[in-house]
Amino acid sequence: MASVRRPRVTGGVVALALTLAGCAAPDAVSPARPAPASSAASSPASPGPAEPDPAPTGLPAGFGFRQLTWSLGPGAPVRLTVLSIAPDAHVRVTGVHGADLTRADTVRTLADRSGALAAINGTYFDIRTGHHHSGYEGDPIGLYAEDGRVLSEAVDGRPALLLGPGGRLEARVAEVATRGRLRAADGAVRELDGVDRVPGRVLGCGGTGGDRLATTGRPQEKPFEGLCTDPDEVVSFPPEWGGDTPPGTAGSTEALLSADRTVLGLRTPAGGPLPEGGSSLYGIGTGAAWLRAHAAPGTRMAVSERITDPAGPPLPVPVVTAVGGSARLLRAGVFDPAAVTQLGPRREPRTVAAVTADGTLLLIAVDGRARHRSVGATPAEAARLARSLGAVDAVNLDGGGSTSVVLRGRLRNSPRDTEDGPVRERPVADGLVVLPGAPAR
Repeated sequence: MASVRRPRVTGGVVALALTLAGCAAPDAVSPARPAPASSAASSPASPGPAEPDPAPTGLPAGFGFRQLTWSLGPGAPVRLTVLSIAPDAHVRVTGVHGADLTRADTVRTLADRSGALAAINGTYFDIRTGHHHSGYEGDPIGLYAEDGRVLSEAVDGRPALLLGPGGRLEARVAEVATRGRLRAADGAVRELDGVDRVPGRVLGCGGTGGDRLATTGRPQEKPFEGLCTDPDEVVSFPPEWGGDTPPGTAGSTEALLSADRTVLGLRTPAGGPLPEGGSSLYGIGTGAAWLRAHAAPGTRMAVSERITDPAGPPLPVPVVTAVGGSARLLRAGVFDPAAVTQLGPRREPRTVAAVTADGTLLLIAVDGRARHRSVGATPAEAARLARSLGAVDAVNLDGGGSTSVVLRGRLRNSPRDTEDGPVRERPVADGLVVLPGAPAR
């Protein structure tokens, strides 16, 4: 690979390389470069901000915001909105979900509710327009962890943005898995198949247990862009689920747990409200039989869900926030061509989380679906754009109409569901927020 200039990224300003070396990739294009200021202005008008806003003033030390338009080639401008957070920034970064995990909210609502300075969308989710919608649009697809609690299990082996503990930001991109386990008071042990989803339905596949393709019944151990089923599961519903658990079939059983995980009782069939401040374990098939045999009322259940290396060993650094993505875009500065297989070759709006060599976190929104203003990016182009900002590792998060950035209560980019469609904020399951906070010590 040709050498690439990696500009230094500071907390307050994102320095941009004006020329980029080519990156060998299946859909390689000419190097991206900043578009002349007049090119966007002379293009036909489209909804949303006509020009990038001036850089806001008075931002906390180590936190930067920038908007710019680049050219990917003739007639192919692309507009970026970039949040940069240095390791010692006077802010905190964390994940937030909607009012509960049954419903989606806009990124602006997530920011307002959490008191955030800025926010961007996070994981893929069970969107109502999807082919396999289960009825709960706030359900993340793949890994999502908040305050050290796993609220959605990983699609094993997929990459995620991981944020570590402590006042100083520790950000990294890594392929991960989750391993869940239940232990009853009588010593019986069973795997925990999932968290906060409809039991028996595994969007994305590649999880714990006996996943099978819904279309063929063939066992599926690897991630897959579709639906898998598993007739024998136990799924955990912690308090963050918020609403009633899904209605169960005649053979299902649900163990209702208090805040300290004492079994309050069994509910058959499963489905209904969670105990106040408590949670539940929802079983189907052999999972329901296990709960009936071992979840005795008045005893305590031990419930764990750990983020691990794909092979099973624990991660070397604890994780406080985790936001799962679909594909690795950069690994040690090199584009991963497998991203094209996973994401396809089309230019689309994209949300990218990236980390620079000095540990600065970059949250990048690539606008698209707007001819003459911003055409989106292919996976290779998104990787190259991230690398030009200094990134060495990057992961593709949810994109399309979900790609949204908010700063100080204002939507700062132009999300669109359709080509040249209106700018519209799409409700999402979760996001990453930048909160005002004390500097690291």
